Parts: sequence; C-alpha cells; structure tokens
Amino acid sequence: MNLKKCEFWFIAGSQDLYGDETLKQVAEHARIMADEFNKDPLIAGTVVLKPTAVTPSGIRSLFEEATACASCTGIITWMHTFSPSKMWIHGLAVNRKPILHLHTQYNRDIPWASIDMDFMNLNQSAHGDREHGHIHARMRLPRKIVAGFWQDSELRRRIGVWMRAAAAKQDGMNSVVLRLGDNMREVAVTEGDKVEAQIRLGWQVNTWGIGELADRYAKISGERAEKLAQEYAGSYELAPELKQAGKARDAMLEQAKIEIALKEMLEKENAGAFTTTFQDLHGLPQLPGLAAQRLMEQGYGFGAEGDWKQSMLTRCAKVMASGLAGGVSFMEDYTYHFEPGNEAALGAHMLEVCPSIAEGKPRIEVHPLGIGGKADPARMVFNAAPRSAVLATLIDLGSHFRMIVNEIETIKIKNDMPKLPVARALWKPHPNIYESAEAWILCGGTHHSVYSTALTAEYFRDWAQMCGVEFVLIDKNTNVNRLQDELRWSAPYYE
Repeated sequence: MNLKKCEFWFIAGSQDLYGDETLKQVAEHARIMADEFNKDPLIAGTVVLKPTAVTPSGIRSLFEEATACASCTGIITWMHTFSPSKMWIHGLAVNRKPILHLHTQYNRDIPWASIDMDFMNLNQSAHGDREHGHIHARMRLPRKIVAGFWQDSELRRRIGVWMRAAAAKQDGMNSVVLRLGDNMREVAVTEGDKVEAQIRLGWQVNTWGIGELADRYAKISGERAEKLAQEYAGSYELAPELKQAGKARDAMLEQAKIEIALKEMLEKENAGAFTTTFQDLHGLPQLPGLAAQRLMEQGYGFGAEGDWKQSMLTRCAKVMASGLAGGVSFMEDYTYHFEPGNEAALGAHMLEVCPSIAEGKPRIEVHPLGIGGKADPARMVFNAAPRSAVLATLIDLGSHFRMIVNEIETIKIKNDMPKLPVARALWKPHPNIYESAEAWILCGGTHHSVYSTALTAEYFRDWAQMCGVEFVLIDKNTNVNRLQDELRWSAPYYE
C-alpha cells in the first residue's frame, strides 16, 4: 500500500486586511513547511499546499474541491495570522474529509531584540488558531489538534499517525467486505447493522455464496497450485511430509488452490476484507486456513465465523500499519494462565492468524481440525514475536458502534505446546489480567479482536474519531469502577 498516493491538503489561513506583502510571507512560509513535511519519513502521505485562505468564498471553494477530489484524504489547517472563523463556516459545513488542526508557528523563538507589531501581526498563530479552534468546537466537528513547533519530530509523528488513520478511513469508503456465507449460528458478537456500518464507516458488507468460491477452486489447475507451493517453500519452513508427494502435500496444494480462487474473487469485487465460517464449506475440501493467513499477510482483512466487523477493522489496521515495523492479525482470546505473579493470556485461532506477527520463520503443517467435518487443513504454525502490542475490537451496541482497545505486552512463549499446532500469542494485558478482563467484559468486548504490534492506541483513537465511533481505552491507568461511570456518562451522547 503506497500511502504517498494519499494527498493531504495544507491550508494556511489569514485574511485580506494585512496587505499583499504579509500574504506573500504567509504563502512562502507555508510552502517551506509543506516541502519539509514531504521530506520527512514520519509524514505518511503527500502534503499538497493550497492557496492561502483569506475569504469566505475562497474557503468554501477549497473545501468543495477537496470533498470532490478522490485523492484528497484529509485536510490540515493552520492559521499563520488571525483568520476570522465565521469565514470558515460554509466551507467546514460542506467538508467530508478528516481535519487536522495544526497549531504551530513558523518561527521557533521570539526575536527579543527586533520584535515589533509587524512581526506580531504576521506571527500570531497563538491568536489565530484559538479563533479557528472555536468554530470547530461551535460546529461540533471532529478533528485532531496537534500543537508544537512544526520542525519537532514528535509533532510530525502525530501528524503521520493521523494521516494513516485518514488513509484507512478513505480505504473503507472504497472497499467491500466479502462475506462467504453467514456468521456462525447463534453467536451475538459477530452480528451487527450492516447498513449503519456503510453509513458510518463506508464499508459495503455483502454476502457471496460459498458455491462461487468452490466453483473457482475446482477450476484452478495443479500447475498453478504447484507454482504457488514453490513460493511457500521460499518464504516459510515446510514440514518434512509436505516436501514430497502424498496426502499432506495434497492438503497444502488444496489450500494453494483456495488462496488463488479467493484472491480472484476479492480482486473482482474490489474487496479489502473477507469472512469465512466452518459451518458453510459446501464444495470446499478444507476450511481456508493457510489461504486466509496468506491473504492477511498481503493486506486483506479477515474475520472468522462471519465476523465482518473484525474483518473490517483488520483491514483498517493493515492500511494504517503499511510500511511500519511489526504486524497486524485477526486474533481470538482463548485461555488464561493464572500462575500468581506470572499471569498471562493465550491468544490464537483454529487456523487464521497472520504471519506478519511471527517470531522467526513460520512453519506450514497439516493437522486435523476437529470442527467443521472437513479434511485436515494446512496452516502456518508459529509463536508471536514478543513486544508491545494492542488488541482492538469493534462492537455494535444497537445505538452505536464502540471500539475497545487494550494495551498489552506480548511475551516470549517459553514452553513447548506440541499438541497445539496453531499460531499463537501470549501476552500480559494492562493494567493486569484481572482488571483488563473485567473492563473488556464491562464494555461488551468480543472474543475476536485485531492484534497489532505495529500500531498503538493513538491510531485507533484517531480512526474512531473520524468515523464517529465511541472509543474506550484499557491501559495501565484503567480503574474499572471509574470506567463504569465513564460508560454511563457517555451513553446519552451516543444514544
């Protein structure tokens, strides 16, 4: 995913009372800043400088143009001078793009010996940005505010985080969730309002019969599967029985055919995410395991048992994490380790965990699944790399969507688990395993989540704010009693 294709329009605000010379300086300073931003790898997208905003009609035209521009992913506003905020009302009213309000100034230091009123009139972001921020607050507009000196790396990092979230939001407006069958029967958390999801998040959530995938699978030649198997051998470790003809290798080749067929469907439908369910596999020899892992590794979102919300969220996280160290995967909470002083949670899934989070080279193996009544599926087996991570989930409460994020520390798995041939992660959640579980359950969190070692809670918070989704963070400072009160306080806002 080339996030440099995403344009972020940089609009410096002023007014036409200052005269041409001042406006020339405003434009030149903004140009220098935009050029420097585009040289910094912390800035994920491409900053595009727009004419200085000085009149109501000019401002409205800029926002109308941005709303109609497919490549415009977000807007950065900065008031170099004072810019009366009533001028911005009509433009902000028609805007459909995420906004970052940059509160900075071109000069770092006050020029003590030479400062005069001309300097003050030109460099009054401390004045102008407060006026500009007022109208966002008055219009109840979601935006991210980033304050600091424009050359500081922390300020640029925060801009980059917002850009990645905006790119994920735009990707959602242009993509489809391909549901193969319905969700697992009688399960509540995988249900949800697909119409509201499209209104709120942009995603088109539709269903395709498993028969279409089965038909495509049946037409994939052995030669194409063998060619893909060669790619497997170059990227992963193969169990010895997969390196020679036989039942196990045939199982791996069946997954290769499923991967090819499924990717053809995804590309045909311009889908960014997909779901499967082991209760609807008619015409397929196996539940897609290795195939789902491979497609996640390529950037597609995935949700098991028809969980389209987490498949959506996985795709969003994949977009936000593009080019960053670490990985993103669909995940499920499975079981706890309650040894005093060494408590931890084990996450995994039957098959579908993305190798982008792996420690070392994943190994492809074939084992029975024990559910779904199908043949033994091939899958990648590995342990997740130890590092800081987050778990995020998206739930539908009927009145609104809620995102829950838990900060965790993934730890090294020191014990062998020879009878559990799946990909897995072991982590210590913040603030601790007991309060984390209580808080997650209190919020209505699901057993499915998105696991990421590439992203922090800030990315998900920015995305949630852009989409009008409630955001709840569980971290080192979480107090369950306080959280319960906060959920009650926020309920009237969303309901």
